[in-house]
Amino acid sequence: MKNVVITGGCGLIGSSFVKSLSKKNLNIFIADLNQKKAKELIKSIGSKNVFYFNFDVTKDKSIDQTFKKIIAKYKSIDALIHCAYPKSKQLGTPFGRLERKYLNLEFDYHLSSTIILSQKIIKIFSKQKKGNLIFLSSIQGISPPKFEHYFGTNMTSPIEYSALKSGIISITKYLAKLHKKNNIRINCISPGGIIDNQPKKFLKNYLKSTGSKGMLDPEDLNSAISFLLSSSSRYINGQNIVIDDGWSL
Repeated sequence: MKNVVITGGCGLIGSSFVKSLSKKNLNIFIADLNQKKAKELIKSIGSKNVFYFNFDVTKDKSIDQTFKKIIAKYKSIDALIHCAYPKSKQLGTPFGRLERKYLNLEFDYHLSSTIILSQKIIKIFSKQKKGNLIFLSSIQGISPPKFEHYFGTNMTSPIEYSALKSGIISITKYLAKLHKKNNIRINCISPGGIIDNQPKKFLKNYLKSTGSKGMLDPEDLNSAISFLLSSSSRYINGQNIVIDDGWSL
């Protein structure tokens, strides 16, 4: 049975992955800070193969301890899906009011932490001589926002979010090329907007740029993640799979 770690496994997208993958022949490890939500999620799933580890991707010690515990008991980590998205107090602040101290936090939380997390899991993969690392980026990482979608709402599309998500795609390609001879695959998924109580005005504006659905449900990503974990994708490496109902066209 393969062992799959999902960072941010209690989040909107991460929890959907946990629910979907728990139905397969896998051990799923939720790596998240939200212990209460993790317990509720595991209880709702009712699977004996879903486990929780208190985990902070911004802390090296937390990463090391979590990986060590999993390896000690389950012998390997076959795949890691990185969904964690720590937030600073500044998230969503308009461009003209951004402050350096919070920007520094955002970039540390996401790019620095992603690089260090990758360093640590790739060391494990290298010892195993196999591994599968999947990142979560966004359509904002491949294209500038459609600012007109935000007209008439209090919403904004943060510039730091675009920078961070494009950085994740670059990290994906860099690491995939660096380790392509080591039986380690590294890919990325870039979803379109995910429904999460956005105002009707925004949803209507957003729909104009898509095909039939508009904003996606988290479950719309499950097939892609299952594919990337399967042997059917064994020759897919260093790719960014966009799932956006045509938003980026």
